[in-house]
Amino acid sequence: MAKDLLFEIGLEEVPARFVRAAVNQLRERVEKWLSDSRIGHGGVTAYATPRRLAVLARAVEEKQSDVSEEVKGPSRKIAQDAEGGWSKAALGFARSQGVEPEQLFFKELAGVEYVYAVKSSLGVDTASVLAEGLNAIVHAMTFPKNMRWGSYELKFVRPIKWLLALFGTDVVPMEIAGVKSGNASRGHRFLGEETRVAEPAAYVEALRRQHVIVDIAERERLIVAGIEALAADKGWTISIKDDLLEEVLFLVETPTVLFGSFDPAFLDIPQEVLITSMREHQRYFPVLDSAGKLLPYFVTVRNGDSVSLDNVARGNEKVLRARLSDAKFFYAEDQKLAIADALRKLESIVYHEELGTVADKVGRIVALTGRVGAAAGVEPQAAAAAARAAEICKFDLVTQMVYEFPELQGIMGEDYARKAGEDEAVAKAINEHYQPRFSGDTAPASLPGSLVSLADKLDTIVGCFSIGIIPTGSQDPYALRRQAAGIVQTLMAHELPVRLGELFDLALDIHEQRGLKRPRADIRKELYDFFALRLKNVLTEQGNRYDVIDAALAAGFDDLTLTVKRAAILLARAAGPEQVEFKTVVDALTRSANLAAKAESDAAVDAAKLEAGAERRLHEAYEQVSGRYRSALDAGDAATALGLLTELREPITAFFDSVMVMAEDEAVRRNRLALLSGIAKDAARYADFSKLVWA
Repeated sequence: MAKDLLFEIGLEEVPARFVRAAVNQLRERVEKWLSDSRIGHGGVTAYATPRRLAVLARAVEEKQSDVSEEVKGPSRKIAQDAEGGWSKAALGFARSQGVEPEQLFFKELAGVEYVYAVKSSLGVDTASVLAEGLNAIVHAMTFPKNMRWGSYELKFVRPIKWLLALFGTDVVPMEIAGVKSGNASRGHRFLGEETRVAEPAAYVEALRRQHVIVDIAERERLIVAGIEALAADKGWTISIKDDLLEEVLFLVETPTVLFGSFDPAFLDIPQEVLITSMREHQRYFPVLDSAGKLLPYFVTVRNGDSVSLDNVARGNEKVLRARLSDAKFFYAEDQKLAIADALRKLESIVYHEELGTVADKVGRIVALTGRVGAAAGVEPQAAAAAARAAEICKFDLVTQMVYEFPELQGIMGEDYARKAGEDEAVAKAINEHYQPRFSGDTAPASLPGSLVSLADKLDTIVGCFSIGIIPTGSQDPYALRRQAAGIVQTLMAHELPVRLGELFDLALDIHEQRGLKRPRADIRKELYDFFALRLKNVLTEQGNRYDVIDAALAAGFDDLTLTVKRAAILLARAAGPEQVEFKTVVDALTRSANLAAKAESDAAVDAAKLEAGAERRLHEAYEQVSGRYRSALDAGDAATALGLLTELREPITAFFDSVMVMAEDEAVRRNRLALLSGIAKDAARYADFSKLVWA
C-alpha cells in the first residue's frame, strides 16, 4: 500500500527573490530523505506562494524496504591469528556490523582475501520516521538570509506560522519552533480563511477555494495570459521581463492583472529612466507601441480578485506619479552639472583603497584606450572619439539619477553627454563601454565604444589581480569573470588584431607605474589561466565539443579570433561528413608528434642524409607546405592552414610504411626525428590533434 505525503510550511511573507530556490531546496531534500530512508515513492511536486513552501509526494510506501548488503572488513591476514582463530580486528568488525563471529566469511578481491559480513536491516513503518525526517529537513535548510524569533534556536528565512503535515489522511505529529503540525492551512490573507485539508490530493483545490493558487506554473500562466489578453485588447506591446515576472510571481497568491496611466508629460524623460523607475520601484510592466516607444500606461498585478480595480489603479497611479516626479526633478538637476565639474567630483570617490579613486581609474582607462587603439591600428577618427569617451566615461556616476538608479550608468551618461554637445560617437561610446553588461548581452557595436570597454575591463581585472583579488570558487565580488568574458566577446565581435598577451602587458605597464605588489610574471601567468577558462566557456556556449576545445586551446589562444576559427573548423571536420578522411590526417599528425617527442630540441634536418624514396618525398612535401602554412596562420586563415596540413597525410603515411624511424645509425635516426619534429611543431600551432576523441 502507498499513501500521498503532504508537507506545508506556513510563513510570514518571504522575499520574492528567495522563494523559488527555497521550495526547490525543500523538494530536493524531501526526495533525498525518502531515497536515503529506503522509502519508495512516486513524483514529488513543489508548491509555493509568498506565505508557504510545500511539497506533495505521491504514492509513498507505508514501510521502508528491507536491506541486506555485504560489508568488507580486514584482510584474512589481519582477521585471523596464527592458529586460525578470529583476531581482535575481526571480532571488532563483527560487533560493528551487528553479527556473530561465526557469520563472518571470506571472499577474494583483486587477489586478496577479505573477511565479509552480511548486514541486514528490516524496514520500519514510514509513519514512525516521518516526523523525525521532516523535522531534520526543516532544520537543515539554508537561505541567503536567516531569521531567529522568540527564544527558539531555529534559523529560517521567515518565522514559521503553521505546519500542515499529512500522510494519507493522518496528521504527522511534529513540532517546530513551538508550532505543532495539523491538517489546517491558511488561505489568502484578506480573501480567504483557515481551511482543513482532508487528504494530500485535495490540497491544491482546498487552497484555491481560499483564493490561493499554490501551483507556481499555473500562477505564472494566469499572469502571462492576463497581460497578453490586455495587450491584445488595447493594441499594446507589454514588455514581460523574466526577472520582473519571477518577482511578481512570488509576490501574489491570487493574481489579477490591471493597468493604469500616467501624465504623458513625463515622456520627455528618457524612456529608460521611466521604465527603470516602474520596474525597480513599483514592479510595473511598461507599455510600448509597435515601434518600441513607451506609452503613458503601465500594467501591474494585484494580489487579490477583480473587485474595485479602478480604485486599485488610481492608488497605483498616485504612487507612480510621485516616483516619476522625483525622476523628472533629478533629470532636470543633473543637466545643470557641467561635465568638467562632474569629473572633478570623481577625485573624491574611492574606487579601491589600493587602486585609488575613480578619477585615478579614469586616468588609467584613458591611457589604456590610447595604447589598445594604437596596437589595433585604429583609424585617427575612431581613436579620437575613443579618447574623449574614455576621459568622460564615468562622469554620470556623480549624477542624482545614477545615484538613485545605478543600473542607468552609461545610459544617462550618453543622454547627458549628447545634451552637453558631445559628438554622437562619443556619447554612444559612454553607454557602450559597459557592454556586455550581463550574460547574453551584446558587445559594443562601435569601435570607440569597444576600445573604452576593453580598457575599462582590462584595468579592473589587471588591477584586481595585481593586489591579489582573484576569483575563487563562487566568490567573485568584482564580477571579474563576467568582465573577462566581455573582453573575449568584444575582441571576437570586432576581430581586433591585438593579442591577449599584448593587452596584459599594456595594462601591466600602466599599473606598474604605481608599483605592483606582486611579481609581474606571476600576475601574467594567472591572467592567462583565468582567460583560458573564460574562452573555454565561450567556445562551449558556441556548441563546440570538449575535445575540440581542448585541442584548439592547447595550441595557444593569444589570438582569440584565430582560436575560435580553429575550433570551428576542427569541429566541422571531426563531426562532419569528412570525419573518416580527417581521422587519417589526425592519425598521421599524432603519430608524427609522438615520435618527434624523442627528437633533440635544436635538431635540424640534414638534406644530404635523407635517403631516396618516402623519406625524401616527405621532406620535399613539408618544404613546399611549411612556409605557406605559417603564412596562412599568421594571416588568420585557419581553413587554408588546415588544408595545407592535410596535404602531408599521404607522404607521412608512406614514410611510416616504408621507413624505420628509430634506425640503428644514430645520425640517420636523429635526422628522421628532426624531420618529424618540424612537422609536429608546425601542427602544434594549429591544435593538439591527439586530444580529439573519435566515436
